Amino acid sequence: MGSYLNPGNLSFRGSLRSKIYVDKSELIARTNEALCTEQKYICVSRPRRFGKSMAANMLAAYYDRNEDTEELFQSLAISKEKSYKEHLNQYDVIKINMQEFLSMSETMEEMLEMLKNYLVSDFKETFHEIQFRDEKNLIQVMKDVFRYTKCPFVILIDEWDCLFREYKQNKDAQKKYLDFLRAWLKDKDYVALAYMTGILPIKKYGSHSALNMFTEYSMTNPREMAEYFGFTEKEVTSLCERFHRNFEETQAWYDGYELVAVNGEEKISYAMYSPKSVVDAMLSGVFDNYWNQTETYEALKVYIKMNFDGLKDSVIRMLAGERVQINTGTFSNDMTNFQGKDDVLTLLIHLGYLSYHWPDKTVTIPNKEVSQEYINAISTMDWAEVTASVESSRKLLKALWNLDEKAVAEGIDKAHREISILQYNDENSLSCTINLAFYFAIEYYTIIRELPTGKGYADVCFIPRKMYLDKPAIVMELKWDKSARGAISQIKDKHCVDALKEYQGNLLLVGINYEKDTKTHTCVIERMYKD
Repeated sequence: MGSYLNPGNLSFRGSLRSKIYVDKSELIARTNEALCTEQKYICVSRPRRFGKSMAANMLAAYYDRNEDTEELFQSLAISKEKSYKEHLNQYDVIKINMQEFLSMSETMEEMLEMLKNYLVSDFKETFHEIQFRDEKNLIQVMKDVFRYTKCPFVILIDEWDCLFREYKQNKDAQKKYLDFLRAWLKDKDYVALAYMTGILPIKKYGSHSALNMFTEYSMTNPREMAEYFGFTEKEVTSLCERFHRNFEETQAWYDGYELVAVNGEEKISYAMYSPKSVVDAMLSGVFDNYWNQTETYEALKVYIKMNFDGLKDSVIRMLAGERVQINTGTFSNDMTNFQGKDDVLTLLIHLGYLSYHWPDKTVTIPNKEVSQEYINAISTMDWAEVTASVESSRKLLKALWNLDEKAVAEGIDKAHREISILQYNDENSLSCTINLAFYFAIEYYTIIRELPTGKGYADVCFIPRKMYLDKPAIVMELKWDKSARGAISQIKDKHCVDALKEYQGNLLLVGINYEKDTKTHTCVIERMYKD
Protein backbone atom coordinates (compact mmCIF):
# COMPACT_ATOMS: atom_id res chain seq x y z
CA MET A 1 0.00 0.00 0.00
CA GLY A 2 1.50 3.32 -1.08
CA SER A 3 0.90 6.86 0.11
CA TYR A 4 -1.38 7.69 -2.82
CA LEU A 5 -2.40 4.23 -4.03
CA ASN A 6 -5.03 2.66 -1.76
CA PRO A 7 -4.32 5.22 0.98
CA GLY A 8 -6.44 3.56 3.66
CA ASN A 9 -9.21 4.98 5.81
CA LEU A 10 -7.57 6.80 8.72
CA SER A 11 -8.87 10.20 7.59
CA PHE A 12 -12.44 8.99 7.32
CA ARG A 13 -12.19 7.18 10.65
CA GLY A 14 -11.15 10.51 12.14
CA SER A 15 -14.29 12.13 10.72
CA LEU A 16 -16.49 9.40 12.21
CA ARG A 17 -14.84 9.81 15.63
CA SER A 18 -15.39 13.57 15.67
CA LYS A 19 -17.87 15.13 18.07
CA ILE A 20 -19.93 16.16 15.07
CA TYR A 21 -20.29 13.94 12.04
CA VAL A 22 -23.12 14.57 9.59
CA ASP A 23 -23.84 11.55 7.41
CA LYS A 24 -23.34 12.42 3.74
CA SER A 25 -22.72 8.81 2.69
CA GLU A 26 -25.62 8.79 0.22
CA LEU A 27 -23.21 10.63 -2.06
CA ILE A 28 -21.69 7.17 -2.62
CA ALA A 29 -24.93 5.98 -4.21
CA ARG A 30 -24.55 8.77 -6.77
CA THR A 31 -20.95 7.90 -7.57
CA ASN A 32 -21.85 4.19 -7.75
CA GLU A 33 -24.35 5.04 -10.49
CA ALA A 34 -21.55 6.67 -12.48
CA LEU A 35 -18.95 3.88 -12.12
CA CYS A 36 -17.66 2.57 -15.46
CA THR A 37 -20.23 4.60 -17.44
CA GLU A 38 -19.99 7.64 -19.70
CA GLN A 39 -20.80 9.68 -16.57
CA LYS A 40 -17.78 8.43 -14.63
CA TYR A 41 -16.12 11.87 -14.71
CA ILE A 42 -17.40 14.09 -11.88
CA CYS A 43 -16.18 17.53 -10.81
CA VAL A 44 -17.65 19.08 -7.66
CA SER A 45 -16.81 22.72 -6.92
CA ARG A 46 -17.70 24.29 -3.58
CA PRO A 47 -16.23 27.09 -1.40
CA ARG A 48 -13.68 26.35 1.30
CA ARG A 49 -15.01 24.67 4.45
CA PHE A 50 -17.89 22.92 2.67
CA GLY A 51 -16.79 19.31 3.28
CA LYS A 52 -15.16 18.49 -0.06
CA SER A 53 -12.08 16.81 1.41
CA MET A 54 -14.13 14.81 3.89
CA ALA A 55 -16.23 13.48 1.01
CA ALA A 56 -13.09 12.44 -0.89
CA ASN A 57 -11.79 10.64 2.23
CA MET A 58 -15.13 8.84 2.54
CA LEU A 59 -15.02 7.69 -1.09
CA ALA A 60 -11.45 6.45 -0.63
CA ALA A 61 -12.43 4.43 2.44
CA TYR A 62 -15.45 2.94 0.67
CA TYR A 63 -13.84 1.90 -2.62
CA ASP A 64 -10.34 0.87 -1.41
CA ARG A 65 -9.99 -2.88 -1.99
CA ASN A 66 -6.98 -3.25 0.31
CA GLU A 67 -9.06 -3.16 3.49
CA ASP A 68 -12.47 -4.31 4.65
CA THR A 69 -14.27 -1.13 5.75
CA GLU A 70 -17.80 -2.47 6.13
CA GLU A 71 -17.73 -1.67 9.86
CA LEU A 72 -17.32 2.03 9.00
CA PHE A 73 -20.38 2.16 6.77
CA GLN A 74 -22.79 -0.36 8.24
CA SER A 75 -24.59 2.26 10.34
CA LEU A 76 -24.58 4.96 7.65
CA ALA A 77 -27.29 5.78 5.13
CA ILE A 78 -25.39 4.21 2.21
CA SER A 79 -25.71 0.75 3.79
CA LYS A 80 -29.42 0.79 2.89
CA GLU A 81 -28.77 1.40 -0.82
CA LYS A 82 -28.91 -1.48 -3.34
CA SER A 83 -25.46 -0.73 -4.73
CA TYR A 84 -23.77 -0.70 -1.33
CA LYS A 85 -22.39 -4.25 -1.18
CA GLU A 86 -21.69 -4.48 -4.90
CA HIS A 87 -18.99 -1.80 -4.90
CA LEU A 88 -17.72 -1.83 -1.31
CA ASN A 89 -13.92 -2.38 -1.32
CA GLN A 90 -13.83 -3.39 -4.99
CA TYR A 91 -11.41 -0.90 -6.58
CA ASP A 92 -7.85 0.32 -6.52
CA VAL A 93 -8.00 3.90 -5.31
CA ILE A 94 -5.67 6.77 -6.18
CA LYS A 95 -6.18 9.75 -3.89
CA ILE A 96 -4.13 12.90 -4.32
CA ASN A 97 -4.30 16.45 -3.05
CA MET A 98 -2.94 18.72 -5.77
CA GLN A 99 -2.21 21.48 -3.28
CA GLU A 100 0.28 19.19 -1.57
CA PHE A 101 2.24 18.68 -4.80
CA LEU A 102 2.03 22.35 -5.75
CA SER A 103 3.38 23.36 -2.33
CA MET A 104 6.38 21.06 -2.76
CA SER A 105 7.37 22.36 -6.19
CA GLU A 106 8.55 25.57 -7.82
CA THR A 107 6.88 25.21 -11.20
CA MET A 108 3.90 23.49 -12.77
CA GLU A 109 6.24 21.18 -14.70
CA GLU A 110 8.00 20.17 -11.49
CA MET A 111 4.66 19.57 -9.81
CA LEU A 112 3.46 17.20 -12.53
CA GLU A 113 6.81 15.39 -12.70
CA MET A 114 6.72 14.83 -8.95
CA LEU A 115 3.14 13.59 -9.13
CA LYS A 116 3.95 11.08 -11.87
CA ASN A 117 7.10 9.85 -10.13
CA TYR A 118 5.39 9.37 -6.78
CA LEU A 119 2.49 7.47 -8.31
CA VAL A 120 4.79 5.23 -10.35
CA SER A 121 6.80 4.54 -7.20
CA ASP A 122 3.64 3.40 -5.43
CA PHE A 123 2.75 1.12 -8.34
CA LYS A 124 6.21 -0.44 -8.43
CA GLU A 125 6.14 -1.08 -4.69
CA THR A 126 2.65 -2.58 -4.72
CA PHE A 127 2.87 -4.55 -7.98
CA HIS A 128 6.52 -5.62 -7.94
CA GLU A 129 5.64 -8.77 -9.89
CA ILE A 130 4.65 -6.72 -12.96
CA GLN A 131 7.25 -6.00 -15.62
CA PHE A 132 6.39 -2.48 -16.70
CA ARG A 133 6.93 -1.50 -20.32
CA ASP A 134 7.91 2.08 -19.51
CA GLU A 135 8.42 3.01 -15.87
CA LYS A 136 8.68 6.70 -16.70
CA ASN A 137 5.26 6.80 -18.34
CA LEU A 138 2.44 7.02 -15.78
CA ILE A 139 -0.29 6.24 -18.29
CA GLN A 140 1.50 3.14 -19.57
CA VAL A 141 2.20 1.97 -16.01
CA MET A 142 -1.50 2.23 -15.15
CA LYS A 143 -2.41 0.36 -18.33
CA ASP A 144 0.02 -2.41 -17.34
CA VAL A 145 -1.46 -2.62 -13.83
CA PHE A 146 -5.01 -2.70 -15.14
CA ARG A 147 -4.11 -5.42 -17.66
CA TYR A 148 -2.66 -7.47 -14.80
CA THR A 149 -5.36 -6.92 -12.13
CA LYS A 150 -8.45 -6.43 -14.32
CA CYS A 151 -9.45 -3.94 -11.60
CA PRO A 152 -10.07 -0.34 -12.73
CA PHE A 153 -9.16 2.70 -10.64
CA VAL A 154 -11.20 5.15 -8.65
CA ILE A 155 -9.18 8.37 -8.98
CA LEU A 156 -9.88 11.06 -6.39
CA ILE A 157 -8.31 14.50 -6.93
CA ASP A 158 -8.79 17.05 -4.16
CA GLU A 159 -7.97 20.77 -4.67
CA TRP A 160 -7.76 20.06 -8.39
CA ASP A 161 -7.95 23.79 -9.21
CA CYS A 162 -5.18 25.01 -6.88
CA LEU A 163 -2.91 25.77 -9.85
CA PHE A 164 -5.48 28.24 -11.19
CA ARG A 165 -5.53 30.00 -7.83
CA GLU A 166 -1.76 30.05 -7.35
CA TYR A 167 -0.72 30.59 -10.99
CA LYS A 168 -3.49 33.05 -11.84
CA GLN A 169 -1.61 34.78 -14.65
CA ASN A 170 0.26 31.82 -16.15
CA LYS A 171 -2.06 30.77 -18.98
CA ASP A 172 0.49 28.42 -20.51
CA ALA A 173 0.92 26.50 -17.25
CA GLN A 174 -2.85 26.29 -16.82
CA LYS A 175 -3.36 24.89 -20.31
CA LYS A 176 -0.56 22.32 -19.91
CA TYR A 177 -2.05 21.22 -16.61
CA LEU A 178 -5.48 20.70 -18.18
CA ASP A 179 -3.91 18.81 -21.06
CA PHE A 180 -2.11 16.52 -18.59
CA LEU A 181 -5.37 15.71 -16.81
CA ARG A 182 -7.08 15.06 -20.14
CA ALA A 183 -4.34 12.70 -21.35
CA TRP A 184 -4.27 10.88 -18.02
CA LEU A 185 -8.02 10.44 -17.56
CA LYS A 186 -10.03 10.78 -20.77
CA ASP A 187 -11.11 7.62 -22.61
CA LYS A 188 -8.98 5.39 -20.39
CA ASP A 189 -10.34 1.92 -19.67
CA TYR A 190 -8.45 1.88 -16.40
CA VAL A 191 -10.70 4.66 -15.01
CA ALA A 192 -13.78 3.44 -13.17
CA LEU A 193 -14.40 6.87 -11.64
CA ALA A 194 -12.57 10.19 -11.82
CA TYR A 195 -13.82 12.45 -9.06
CA MET A 196 -12.37 15.96 -8.65
CA THR A 197 -13.13 18.61 -6.06
CA GLY A 198 -12.13 22.26 -5.93
CA ILE A 199 -13.42 25.79 -5.57
CA LEU A 200 -13.59 26.73 -9.25
CA PRO A 201 -15.49 25.02 -12.05
CA ILE A 202 -13.36 23.69 -14.90
CA LYS A 203 -11.50 26.40 -16.80
CA LYS A 204 -12.81 27.37 -20.23
CA TYR A 205 -10.41 28.15 -23.07
CA GLY A 206 -12.68 29.33 -25.86
CA SER A 207 -13.25 26.38 -28.16
CA HIS A 208 -10.51 24.41 -26.37
CA SER A 209 -12.13 22.34 -23.64
CA ALA A 210 -9.55 19.89 -22.34
CA LEU A 211 -11.83 18.34 -19.71
CA ASN A 212 -15.16 18.35 -21.50
CA MET A 213 -15.81 14.77 -20.38
CA PHE A 214 -16.52 15.93 -16.82
CA THR A 215 -20.01 16.56 -15.49
CA GLU A 216 -19.78 19.61 -13.26
CA TYR A 217 -21.69 20.24 -10.04
CA SER A 218 -21.07 23.81 -8.93
CA MET A 219 -22.60 26.47 -6.69
CA THR A 220 -24.49 27.81 -9.70
CA ASN A 221 -25.62 24.39 -10.98
CA PRO A 222 -25.43 21.76 -8.19
CA ARG A 223 -28.17 19.51 -9.57
CA GLU A 224 -28.46 16.13 -7.84
CA MET A 225 -25.32 16.79 -5.76
CA ALA A 226 -26.91 19.79 -4.01
CA GLU A 227 -27.60 18.18 -0.63
CA TYR A 228 -24.24 16.42 -0.18
CA PHE A 229 -22.06 19.49 0.38
CA GLY A 230 -22.94 21.84 3.19
CA PHE A 231 -25.45 21.16 5.95
CA THR A 232 -29.16 21.12 5.14
CA GLU A 233 -31.70 22.84 7.37
CA LYS A 234 -32.90 19.48 8.68
CA GLU A 235 -29.35 18.51 9.65
CA VAL A 236 -28.72 21.86 11.35
CA THR A 237 -32.01 21.66 13.25
CA SER A 238 -30.96 18.25 14.58
CA LEU A 239 -27.56 19.61 15.65
CA CYS A 240 -29.16 22.55 17.45
CA GLU A 241 -31.42 20.17 19.37
CA ARG A 242 -28.50 17.91 20.26
CA PHE A 243 -26.23 20.74 21.48
CA HIS A 244 -29.04 22.92 22.88
CA ARG A 245 -28.21 25.82 20.58
CA ASN A 246 -30.60 28.47 19.28
CA PHE A 247 -31.65 27.49 15.76
CA GLU A 248 -32.82 31.00 14.86
CA GLU A 249 -29.37 32.43 15.63
CA THR A 250 -27.67 29.61 13.71
CA GLN A 251 -29.90 30.40 10.75
CA ALA A 252 -29.15 34.13 10.87
CA TRP A 253 -25.40 33.58 11.08
CA TYR A 254 -24.73 30.65 8.75
CA ASP A 255 -27.71 29.97 6.45
CA GLY A 256 -28.41 31.67 3.13
CA TYR A 257 -26.95 29.42 0.45
CA GLU A 258 -29.82 28.33 -1.76
CA LEU A 259 -28.96 25.30 -3.88
CA VAL A 260 -31.56 24.08 -6.37
CA ALA A 261 -31.56 20.48 -7.57
CA VAL A 262 -33.45 19.93 -10.81
CA ASN A 263 -34.78 16.47 -11.64
CA GLY A 264 -36.82 16.64 -14.84
CA GLU A 265 -39.56 19.16 -14.13
CA GLU A 266 -39.15 18.84 -10.37
CA LYS A 267 -37.10 21.49 -8.58
CA ILE A 268 -35.95 20.90 -5.01
CA SER A 269 -34.49 23.88 -3.16
CA TYR A 270 -32.07 23.28 -0.29
CA ALA A 271 -31.28 25.89 2.33
CA MET A 272 -27.57 25.18 2.74
CA TYR A 273 -25.45 26.12 5.75
CA SER A 274 -21.71 26.63 6.01
CA PRO A 275 -20.55 23.39 7.72
CA LYS A 276 -17.34 24.55 9.37
CA SER A 277 -19.01 27.56 10.96
CA VAL A 278 -21.99 25.53 12.18
CA VAL A 279 -19.67 22.97 13.76
CA ASP A 280 -17.65 25.70 15.50
CA ALA A 281 -20.82 27.37 16.80
CA MET A 282 -22.29 24.08 18.04
CA LEU A 283 -19.12 23.07 19.89
CA SER A 284 -18.31 26.48 21.36
CA GLY A 285 -21.82 27.80 21.96
CA VAL A 286 -20.66 31.14 20.53
CA PHE A 287 -22.25 32.60 17.41
CA ASP A 288 -19.45 34.47 15.72
CA ASN A 289 -17.60 35.01 12.46
CA TYR A 290 -15.58 31.82 11.88
CA TRP A 291 -15.07 32.58 8.20
CA ASN A 292 -11.80 34.41 8.84
CA GLN A 293 -10.23 31.25 10.25
CA THR A 294 -9.72 30.00 6.70
CA GLU A 295 -9.73 33.20 4.63
CA THR A 296 -9.31 36.90 5.39
CA TYR A 297 -11.44 39.75 4.11
CA GLU A 298 -8.49 40.75 1.90
CA ALA A 299 -9.50 37.97 -0.52
CA LEU A 300 -12.92 39.59 -0.90
CA LYS A 301 -11.54 43.12 -1.04
CA VAL A 302 -9.48 42.36 -4.15
CA TYR A 303 -12.64 41.70 -6.16
CA ILE A 304 -15.25 44.15 -4.85
CA LYS A 305 -12.95 47.14 -5.44
CA MET A 306 -12.53 46.33 -9.15
CA ASN A 307 -13.48 49.20 -11.42
CA PHE A 308 -16.47 47.75 -13.27
CA ASP A 309 -19.62 49.76 -13.95
CA GLY A 310 -22.36 48.87 -11.50
CA LEU A 311 -20.21 46.67 -9.22
CA LYS A 312 -20.13 49.07 -6.28
CA ASP A 313 -23.83 49.79 -6.67
CA SER A 314 -24.57 46.04 -6.65
CA VAL A 315 -22.52 45.44 -3.50
CA ILE A 316 -24.29 48.30 -1.70
CA ARG A 317 -27.68 46.98 -2.71
CA MET A 318 -26.81 43.49 -1.48
CA LEU A 319 -25.56 44.87 1.84
CA ALA A 320 -29.00 46.43 2.12
CA GLY A 321 -30.50 42.99 1.66
CA GLU A 322 -31.55 43.29 -1.96
CA ARG A 323 -31.18 40.73 -4.72
CA VAL A 324 -29.11 41.69 -7.75
CA GLN A 325 -29.69 40.29 -11.23
CA ILE A 326 -26.71 38.43 -12.69
CA ASN A 327 -25.63 36.63 -15.85
CA THR A 328 -23.27 33.77 -14.93
CA GLY A 329 -22.78 32.63 -18.51
CA THR A 330 -19.80 34.85 -19.37
CA PHE A 331 -17.63 33.72 -16.45
CA SER A 332 -14.45 32.02 -17.72
CA ASN A 333 -13.95 29.95 -14.54
CA ASP A 334 -10.75 31.62 -13.45
CA MET A 335 -9.71 34.44 -11.12
CA THR A 336 -8.30 36.96 -13.58
CA ASN A 337 -10.38 37.23 -16.77
CA PHE A 338 -13.36 39.48 -16.02
CA GLN A 339 -15.47 41.11 -18.72
CA GLY A 340 -17.67 43.03 -16.30
CA LYS A 341 -19.33 43.04 -12.88
CA ASP A 342 -21.29 39.85 -13.54
CA ASP A 343 -18.06 37.85 -13.88
CA VAL A 344 -16.80 39.23 -10.56
CA LEU A 345 -20.08 38.43 -8.84
CA THR A 346 -20.05 34.91 -10.33
CA LEU A 347 -16.59 34.29 -8.90
CA LEU A 348 -17.86 35.45 -5.50
CA ILE A 349 -20.60 32.80 -5.73
CA HIS A 350 -18.00 30.08 -6.18
CA LEU A 351 -15.89 31.51 -3.33
CA GLY A 352 -18.91 31.45 -1.01
CA TYR A 353 -19.29 35.22 -0.67
CA LEU A 354 -22.63 35.26 -2.51
CA SER A 355 -25.61 32.96 -2.78
CA TYR A 356 -27.07 32.28 -6.22
CA HIS A 357 -30.83 32.05 -6.56
CA TRP A 358 -31.27 29.92 -9.65
CA PRO A 359 -35.01 30.45 -10.34
CA ASP A 360 -34.71 34.23 -10.82
CA LYS A 361 -30.95 34.38 -11.60
CA THR A 362 -30.11 36.75 -8.75
CA VAL A 363 -27.46 36.91 -6.04
CA THR A 364 -27.50 37.97 -2.39
CA ILE A 365 -25.10 38.09 0.54
CA PRO A 366 -26.00 34.83 2.27
CA ASN A 367 -25.85 35.53 6.00
CA LYS A 368 -24.62 37.63 8.90
CA GLU A 369 -21.20 35.95 8.98
CA VAL A 370 -20.40 36.71 5.35
CA SER A 371 -21.96 40.17 5.56
CA GLN A 372 -19.42 40.96 8.28
CA GLU A 373 -16.63 40.08 5.85
CA TYR A 374 -18.00 42.67 3.41
CA ILE A 375 -18.04 45.28 6.17
CA ASN A 376 -14.47 44.35 7.17
CA ALA A 377 -13.31 44.71 3.57
CA ILE A 378 -15.18 47.96 2.91
CA SER A 379 -13.87 49.53 6.13
CA THR A 380 -10.33 49.38 4.69
CA MET A 381 -11.32 50.76 1.27
CA ASP A 382 -12.27 54.20 -0.01
CA TRP A 383 -15.99 53.52 0.46
CA ALA A 384 -16.19 55.97 3.34
CA GLU A 385 -19.84 56.81 2.65
CA VAL A 386 -20.92 53.17 3.07
CA THR A 387 -18.80 52.69 6.18
CA ALA A 388 -20.25 55.87 7.72
CA SER A 389 -23.80 54.75 6.97
CA VAL A 390 -23.26 51.32 8.54
CA GLU A 391 -21.59 52.86 11.61
CA SER A 392 -24.48 55.30 12.00
CA SER A 393 -27.05 52.50 11.77
CA ARG A 394 -26.59 51.59 15.45
CA LYS A 395 -27.63 55.10 16.56
CA LEU A 396 -30.48 55.15 14.05
CA LEU A 397 -31.93 51.91 15.39
CA LYS A 398 -31.80 53.25 18.95
CA ALA A 399 -33.58 56.41 17.82
CA LEU A 400 -36.30 54.26 16.32
CA TRP A 401 -36.71 52.29 19.56
CA ASN A 402 -36.94 55.62 21.43
CA LEU A 403 -39.72 56.83 19.08
CA ASP A 404 -37.53 59.79 18.09
CA GLU A 405 -39.16 60.62 14.76
CA LYS A 406 -36.96 63.66 14.10
CA ALA A 407 -33.70 61.75 14.73
CA VAL A 408 -34.84 58.89 12.49
CA ALA A 409 -35.74 61.27 9.64
CA GLU A 410 -32.42 63.13 10.00
CA GLY A 411 -30.49 59.85 10.12
CA ILE A 412 -32.12 58.68 6.91
CA ASP A 413 -31.42 62.09 5.31
CA LYS A 414 -27.76 61.63 6.23
CA ALA A 415 -27.66 58.12 4.78
CA HIS A 416 -29.30 59.39 1.59
CA ARG A 417 -26.65 62.09 1.15
CA GLU A 418 -23.79 59.69 1.89
CA ILE A 419 -24.92 56.97 -0.47
CA SER A 420 -25.12 59.30 -3.46
CA ILE A 421 -24.09 56.47 -5.82
CA LEU A 422 -27.68 55.22 -5.78
CA GLN A 423 -30.14 56.75 -8.23
CA TYR A 424 -32.68 58.14 -5.78
CA ASN A 425 -35.81 58.48 -7.83
CA ASP A 426 -38.32 55.85 -6.75
CA GLU A 427 -39.48 53.72 -3.82
CA ASN A 428 -37.03 50.95 -4.71
CA SER A 429 -34.06 53.25 -4.20
CA LEU A 430 -35.69 54.61 -1.05
CA SER A 431 -36.02 51.05 0.20
CA CYS A 432 -32.32 50.38 -0.43
CA THR A 433 -31.29 53.50 1.47
CA ILE A 434 -33.58 52.64 4.40
CA ASN A 435 -32.31 49.06 4.59
CA LEU A 436 -28.67 50.12 4.54
CA ALA A 437 -29.36 52.87 7.09
CA PHE A 438 -30.80 50.19 9.37
CA TYR A 439 -28.06 47.66 8.59
CA PHE A 440 -27.36 47.12 12.30
CA ALA A 441 -30.85 45.63 12.71
CA ILE A 442 -29.47 42.25 11.55
CA GLU A 443 -27.87 42.05 14.99
CA TYR A 444 -31.27 41.47 16.58
CA TYR A 445 -33.86 40.91 13.89
CA THR A 446 -34.95 38.61 11.12
CA ILE A 447 -35.62 41.08 8.33
CA ILE A 448 -38.42 40.33 5.90
CA ARG A 449 -38.91 42.49 2.85
CA GLU A 450 -42.38 42.65 1.31
CA LEU A 451 -44.06 40.54 3.99
CA PRO A 452 -47.33 39.17 2.53
CA THR A 453 -50.38 40.67 4.26
CA GLY A 454 -54.09 40.47 3.80
CA LYS A 455 -54.07 43.21 1.15
CA GLY A 456 -50.63 43.26 -0.40
CA TYR A 457 -47.21 43.61 1.22
CA ALA A 458 -45.58 45.51 4.05
CA ASP A 459 -42.35 47.03 2.74
CA VAL A 460 -40.06 45.94 5.56
CA CYS A 461 -40.64 43.96 8.75
CA PHE A 462 -38.11 43.50 11.55
CA ILE A 463 -39.03 40.50 13.69
CA PRO A 464 -36.88 40.03 16.82
CA ARG A 465 -35.15 36.68 17.09
CA LYS A 466 -35.93 34.64 20.23
CA MET A 467 -32.76 35.78 21.96
CA TYR A 468 -33.87 39.41 21.61
CA LEU A 469 -37.58 39.42 22.46
CA ASP A 470 -36.99 42.50 24.61
CA LYS A 471 -36.77 44.43 21.33
CA PRO A 472 -39.98 45.54 19.59
CA ALA A 473 -41.04 44.16 16.25
CA ILE A 474 -41.12 46.80 13.52
CA VAL A 475 -43.41 47.15 10.51
CA MET A 476 -42.19 49.81 8.11
CA GLU A 477 -43.99 51.33 5.12
CA LEU A 478 -42.12 53.55 2.65
CA LYS A 479 -43.63 56.33 0.55
CA TRP A 480 -42.28 58.49 -2.25
CA ASP A 481 -43.55 62.10 -2.25
CA LYS A 482 -46.72 61.26 -0.35
CA SER A 483 -47.18 61.18 3.43
CA ALA A 484 -45.55 59.42 6.37
CA ARG A 485 -48.87 59.53 8.23
CA GLY A 486 -50.52 57.99 5.18
CA ALA A 487 -47.93 55.20 5.31
CA ILE A 488 -49.05 54.39 8.87
CA SER A 489 -52.67 54.28 7.69
CA GLN A 490 -51.68 51.93 4.89
CA ILE A 491 -50.00 49.57 7.36
CA LYS A 492 -53.28 49.37 9.24
CA ASP A 493 -55.43 49.11 6.10
CA LYS A 494 -53.34 46.22 4.75
CA HIS A 495 -53.59 44.38 8.09
CA CYS A 496 -49.80 44.12 8.21
CA VAL A 497 -49.90 43.50 11.95
CA ASP A 498 -52.14 40.46 11.45
CA ALA A 499 -49.50 39.00 9.12
CA LEU A 500 -47.14 38.61 12.09
CA LYS A 501 -49.09 35.55 13.15
CA GLU A 502 -46.66 34.05 15.64
CA TYR A 503 -45.37 37.29 17.15
CA GLN A 504 -46.63 38.64 20.46
CA GLY A 505 -45.26 41.71 22.16
CA ASN A 506 -44.31 45.32 21.55
CA LEU A 507 -44.66 46.55 18.00
CA LEU A 508 -43.66 49.74 16.24
CA LEU A 509 -45.48 50.99 13.13
CA VAL A 510 -43.15 53.20 11.11
CA GLY A 511 -44.11 55.39 8.16
CA ILE A 512 -41.32 57.01 6.16
CA ASN A 513 -41.82 59.42 3.26
CA TYR A 514 -39.35 61.16 0.97
CA GLU A 515 -40.47 64.64 -0.07
CA LYS A 516 -39.18 65.30 -3.54
CA ASP A 517 -39.36 69.11 -3.39
CA THR A 518 -37.54 69.56 -0.09
CA LYS A 519 -35.38 66.44 -0.61
CA THR A 520 -35.93 65.42 2.97
CA HIS A 521 -37.51 62.50 4.78
CA THR A 522 -40.30 62.56 7.30
CA CYS A 523 -41.05 59.86 9.81
CA VAL A 524 -44.04 58.89 11.93
CA ILE A 525 -43.80 56.16 14.60
CA GLU A 526 -46.66 54.58 16.52
CA ARG A 527 -46.33 52.09 19.34
CA MET A 528 -48.78 49.26 19.91
CA TYR A 529 -48.91 45.86 21.56
CA LYS A 530 -49.82 42.66 19.72
CA ASP A 531 -51.28 39.78 21.70
